[in-house]
Amino acid sequence: MPGIEPLQPSRKSTLAPAAGSSPTALRLVLGAQLRRMRGEAGITSDSAAARIRCSTAKISRMETGHSPCKERDAADLLKLYGVTDPDRTAEFVDLVRRAGERGWWRYYADVLPDWFEPLVGLEEAAASIRTYESHYIPGLLQTADYAHAVVRSGHHLEPEETTRRRVELRLRRQQLLRRQDAPKLWVLLDEAVLMRPTGGARVMREQLIHLLAMTELPHVIVQVAPFEVTARTSPGNGITYLRFAMAGLPDVAYIEHLTNATSVNKQESTDEYRWILDSLSAQSPSPVESRSLLIQALERYT
Repeated sequence: MPGIEPLQPSRKSTLAPAAGSSPTALRLVLGAQLRRMRGEAGITSDSAAARIRCSTAKISRMETGHSPCKERDAADLLKLYGVTDPDRTAEFVDLVRRAGERGWWRYYADVLPDWFEPLVGLEEAAASIRTYESHYIPGLLQTADYAHAVVRSGHHLEPEETTRRRVELRLRRQQLLRRQDAPKLWVLLDEAVLMRPTGGARVMREQLIHLLAMTELPHVIVQVAPFEVTARTSPGNGITYLRFAMAGLPDVAYIEHLTNATSVNKQESTDEYRWILDSLSAQSPSPVESRSLLIQALERYT
C-alpha cells in the first residue's frame, strides 16, 4: 500500500526557506519561527505586543500564520528576542517580504472565499496532498464541465460569469499536478461519488475518463472507499491533509464545512486526521482494484 512520503532530512539551519515557496506557506514558517524565538528568549506575548504597539491577539495571529508581519515589526521583534546578527536579521526580513507577496490566486479574489484561500496557497507548496471526498471528485481532478456542474449546484443563483470565474480558478489550481516538482496526490473517494451523476451522464462519463487518465500519472493515487468501509470509518466532512518538504513547516489538516473550513497544524490534531485517512486507506481496495471500480462506474454512464 502506498504511503505518504517522509519529510526530507533536515537541512542546514536557516531562517528562510526556498525562494520559490508559496507566500501562504512562508507565513506559516515565519509564524512558527517567531513563536520559537519568543519562547527561547523568555518573552511574553504581552511584551512582544508592547514592542511593536499592537494587541496580543495580533501576535498570536502572526505566530500562527493568519496575519501578515511588517518588515519593521519583524526587525523590532528580532532585536527584542536577542537576534543581533545583521545577516540573520536581513534574511528574516526578506522572508517577511516574500511572505507578503501576492500569489497568483489573488487574481481570483472576487470568487475566492477568505476561508478557502489558505488551502490554495498551501497546495502550491505541498510535497504531498491526501484528501477524502464524500460528495464530489476533488477539485484538483475535475473536468471543466464537471466543475461547472458542481459550482452551479452550490451557487445556482449567481451570474454565469461568476461561475465561469470559479471554474477557471479550479482549473488553474490543477496546473500544479503538471509541474516537474508536482506534489504526490492521494485521493480517497467515497463510493457515493461514483453513484451520483453530477452534471448528467455525459459529464460524468467524461469526468471518469479523465480521472482514469490521471491515475496513470506516477504521482496520482486514487482509492475508492466502499459503503461498507465508510459506514464504519468516516470523517463526515471532506479532509485535505498536506505535508511539506520545506523545513520548519508542520503538516496541515484542512477540514471542509458547508460554508467555511478549518485548518489545524498542531500535531495532536493532525495526527487524528491522519489516522482517519490511514484507516480508510487500509480498509479500502488497493489503487489497482480501485481502478477496476472506476471502470465499472464508467460503464454505468456509457
